[in-house]
Amino acid sequence: MVGNGIQRHKKSLLFFLSIVVVYTVLFFVSNQLRFAPIWDEGHFWETSKLFSHSLIPSMDTLKSYKELNTPLPFIVFGVLEHLFNGGIFAGRLVNFVFSFAIALLIGFSSKNPTRNSVLAVCGLMLFPYYLWLGTVIYTDIFATFFVLLGVWFYTRSQHIISCLAFILAIASRQYMLVFPVAIASHELISFLKNGFRMSRRWIAPLIAASSIFIWIWLFNGLAPSTAISQQTTPDVQKSISAFSLHSSLYFLACMGIYFVIPEWMLFSRNLNKQNFFNRRNIYIALVLLVLFVFFPPLEAHGILIKLEGFLPNDFLRVVIFYCFAALTCMRFSRINLAFWLVFIHCGLMLKAYPWDKYTLPLVVVFWYLKSVDALAKKDIKEPSFFDKL
Repeated sequence: MVGNGIQRHKKSLLFFLSIVVVYTVLFFVSNQLRFAPIWDEGHFWETSKLFSHSLIPSMDTLKSYKELNTPLPFIVFGVLEHLFNGGIFAGRLVNFVFSFAIALLIGFSSKNPTRNSVLAVCGLMLFPYYLWLGTVIYTDIFATFFVLLGVWFYTRSQHIISCLAFILAIASRQYMLVFPVAIASHELISFLKNGFRMSRRWIAPLIAASSIFIWIWLFNGLAPSTAISQQTTPDVQKSISAFSLHSSLYFLACMGIYFVIPEWMLFSRNLNKQNFFNRRNIYIALVLLVLFVFFPPLEAHGILIKLEGFLPNDFLRVVIFYCFAALTCMRFSRINLAFWLVFIHCGLMLKAYPWDKYTLPLVVVFWYLKSVDALAKKDIKEPSFFDKL
């Protein structure tokens, strides 16, 4: 028993050091996070400096800053600038530490790393945006960190802490709303099937999701009017009635290439034709085919759409996107928490510009659920489910 414990400790230490090595290399490859601002970093840093004049931002600043995101990351970056005058490096360092913490939360989701958790971290780092976003002052990693904390505490039945984490996630990016909404939907339907009763399992995420109304009240809309009025704002976000179905289809395709295929390669590599070619999957394929015919996702931003640009024509691009999206729908066709997370995300993407990196939070959460063998669970109800971890 003692020998087994020492062996597990050695494996844990080796795994931890492997993650440390990855981030050490990343730190030096990215010029110790001191490179010149790139792409959106310029205006994100200018916005952060608006919040650097005091520790507590003024209401005028909260209502008039020119970003579509909720302000928590900019407030934190601004406060760091106010306290330490470290420039953009300090904000990047926050994201770098959060990225490292996410890898540890997934890799050490149990007392000792398991085969699942090690492979899940490998899958996470295969996502092409993950490590890079940990080196820039974008808001994606910042918000994703709090989303993962929310799910992490939810799976451990720590619902009050989970609620607070989701509130912070929504304060970082509005679309993190989908996670508490999906959890609340999953839990409510489960309770309705077994007899309705009041429970923290659905009340806590519902309270967290309701925090979006504070921001809607503050902005008098989904974002500050000064940000929405800018020409760079996607048309679909300028009107409440506007929506874009091709954004949802592109999101499904991205989940297919960035999660479903890596999951299959890392964990299974088997194909059960009987389960794959069943009646439910045939219906899914037919419905999805109709949607792709009328709403082909040919306009987007990110790595996937650029790679598809090497194909000779739009028909082949749509066919490949369709195959990736079909894999996603078939993988998550069973009604459970993972289904609700994908379904609610598709609803949200109706109001978003299609971009690969918007899959980051869901990819992170799915790798975490995979690491604790909970991704395919129909219900995650009892704390004892994680007692063995």
